[in-house]
Amino acid sequence: MKAYVVDSAAVRSNLQILKDRAGSAVLWAVLKGDGYGLGLVQMAAICREAGVTHFAVTEVSEVSRLRAGGFQDCDILMLRPTADAGELTQLLNLGAILTVSSQNDAAVLNGVAEKLGMQAQVHIKIDTGMNRIGVRTEEELSAVLDVAAKCPHVRITGALTHFATADVPESDFGGEQIARFERMTALMRARGLNFERHAAASAAAVRYPQARYDRVRAGIVMYGIDPLGQLDVRPALRWTTRVSYVKTIESGDTVSYGRRFTAARPTRIATLPVGYADGYRRSFSNRAQVLLHGRRVPVVGSVCMDQVMVDATGLDVQMGDEAVLLGRQGEEEISCCELAQLDGTIPYEIMTGISARVPRVYEQQ
Repeated sequence: MKAYVVDSAAVRSNLQILKDRAGSAVLWAVLKGDGYGLGLVQMAAICREAGVTHFAVTEVSEVSRLRAGGFQDCDILMLRPTADAGELTQLLNLGAILTVSSQNDAAVLNGVAEKLGMQAQVHIKIDTGMNRIGVRTEEELSAVLDVAAKCPHVRITGALTHFATADVPESDFGGEQIARFERMTALMRARGLNFERHAAASAAAVRYPQARYDRVRAGIVMYGIDPLGQLDVRPALRWTTRVSYVKTIESGDTVSYGRRFTAARPTRIATLPVGYADGYRRSFSNRAQVLLHGRRVPVVGSVCMDQVMVDATGLDVQMGDEAVLLGRQGEEEISCCELAQLDGTIPYEIMTGISARVPRVYEQQ
């Protein structure tokens, strides 16, 4: 009775738009978080249909699932560094490109690769302002490069960074980050290293053309969510369910836990079998809207674990009618950004927060 629907054609179209914007840079599809909650292997297949065969993830299990899913010949970048010998062994056997952000990362990786009789392909993570992971100074970078130069089983093939405010129009911190990245990678070039650079994800690829470098990382824009509103992308997501019950309550009657909604008139209530266990936030109580018969109707009362009630007064609503929680119905649309604003969060969290008990459906149009 509920589904999280991906419009595969829209995803392919959105990827093409970003590929066109990226110019000569190769597109990497970022599929971390189980493909932003939409299914890792399924999203990789859609990307491959669009001609994108380079992927970036953050978990060993994601690399393993992609390889097992038939993506043997695709480059897979592990964005998260690790110095765990067990993880490194798995990643090297899976043919992943690894991220290194410290002297210890490089040394441990070299030891594991030596035992396996392999050479590890690595990208150096440079911290230009996120202060999350990565080498922060030229001195730190020099120290990592010194260690790597003594590691015959480690081959540096890339350098990357990430922007902190690319999707914040009023901030130009990205300009400072680009300058830092240029200085740090110039140091690497001075060492005689030949490598690719990548810094721009979806927003930065649009905002900072000079930061597209050799590769661009495509993330949320694939799904039709443009952080800057400058691309003609198509929304690719719909979250639907079906009306499970319809009733009329009288003026003065209350709805759901805490009696947080009181009817001011006779009110037609439609119950939907979805709730916060599905990822439909309790914070949407008495605030969000859903689509019924192509019209917006308000959520009334507290969102329950498995059910939510809406005011369908004036509509000929029947059990089994489609309700849209996210996406388009007729001329109306409820966007992921709209839901995120209601919850005081970002679209990424809404997308990845829709639970596994909501079936994923992939439409081919």
